[in-house]
Amino acid sequence: MTQIAFPPPGYVQTDSLVEGIEIYAPADETAQRPEQVSFKCPNCGATTAFDVSTQKLSCEHCGYTEETHIQQVGRAAEQFEFKVETMQRAEQGWGTARKEMSCKSCGAVISSPPDALSYLCPFCGSNEVIFREALRDVLRPHSLIPFKTRPQDCVEITQRWLASSWMTPVALRSAAAVGKFAPLYIPYWTFSACSHAAWKAQVGKEVHERYYANGEWHDRTRMEWHWESGKVTNTFTDYLVPGAARLNVSTLSEISGYAVADLVVYQPELLAGLQAQSADIPLDQAWDAGRQVMRERTRSSCYDRITTSHVRDFQMSLDFSDETWRYILVPLYTSGYTYDQKHYQILLNGQNGKVAGPRPVDWKKVTWVMVGLFAPGVLLGLIGLLLMMTQNDVTVGGFALFLLVIGAVISLFIFFAAQRMEKAGGGA
Repeated sequence: MTQIAFPPPGYVQTDSLVEGIEIYAPADETAQRPEQVSFKCPNCGATTAFDVSTQKLSCEHCGYTEETHIQQVGRAAEQFEFKVETMQRAEQGWGTARKEMSCKSCGAVISSPPDALSYLCPFCGSNEVIFREALRDVLRPHSLIPFKTRPQDCVEITQRWLASSWMTPVALRSAAAVGKFAPLYIPYWTFSACSHAAWKAQVGKEVHERYYANGEWHDRTRMEWHWESGKVTNTFTDYLVPGAARLNVSTLSEISGYAVADLVVYQPELLAGLQAQSADIPLDQAWDAGRQVMRERTRSSCYDRITTSHVRDFQMSLDFSDETWRYILVPLYTSGYTYDQKHYQILLNGQNGKVAGPRPVDWKKVTWVMVGLFAPGVLLGLIGLLLMMTQNDVTVGGFALFLLVIGAVISLFIFFAAQRMEKAGGGA
């Protein structure tokens, strides 16, 4: 059983009027607050901000720039075990004065620079937001993946993406009004673990045999069942689980592929002038999701070791070891575009430039393509019908039916892909 530290975090011993009795009380709030730094231009006194393009702190007013202290650690970034003591000694707050922007529309809470006056919510685009002082007891990330994609490249990347599918309108790339891209750091949990599975199952082997009955030989196939068992060990390294509940999971998966090899040590200056979100999916919930994926992948590894495809009564016992986690921030751009008087929200990976989001579909074009897929089967079917009536030949008719089935399958695939493109950011 894990021993909980005493006194609890945030409590200190105070004076007791009774001899032999120790009393603990909440510590002075001002004494608990972590040290904070501010970013002011030494030339003009304005607030400096982190420039994604130059990877430096810069002042928009006088042009002053300052080098940042970026320490790349990659996969060697600090990891933590699942212990109460680990959470109790974790650093709190962002390390610099920030404000929180709370969206009244979708409920998202975003950490913003202290001089922010008005913003649109990066998740739903609403301008109904409330600013307040940021809480200082949020878990501080120990590392982050810095932005690599420059803001000035985002529009070109988006325009290429808009025209990358034949399903979209021809004029989409030139007619879409792409908005400003807002850089945002979003939280992720990374998990590493070893899974140890012991499995057993009944596996079937087909046995072909001949037997004599009723004066003649017959062939038959029967299944012989026997038990197989084995052990599997899988190692999972830096499995990423989103920590932001407000982001569409399917859209986020479209731009996944964050490389933890680019992790750097967290420094408050890397967030200067940028928005960030603290995790609203807690560690235990994220670990449950990550462990479920590890469990299914381990199960698949067990099935891969079974000698036949005939399996019944599969059983697996599973244990995990060397479980560690990290809390990191990853770079994301949020923006939108307007086309045909409709607004579409998009996400762009700030590390590799992948972009995802809903796109309008040219349903006339899609319909004509699906009609074209059915046309060969219909035409050949008419010819086959004529041959069947005149020459009693069904060969052509059978091939026509085959073409119709193929056309129907491809058409359904295209139809559902077009629907996903309009709604969730999928595409062909």
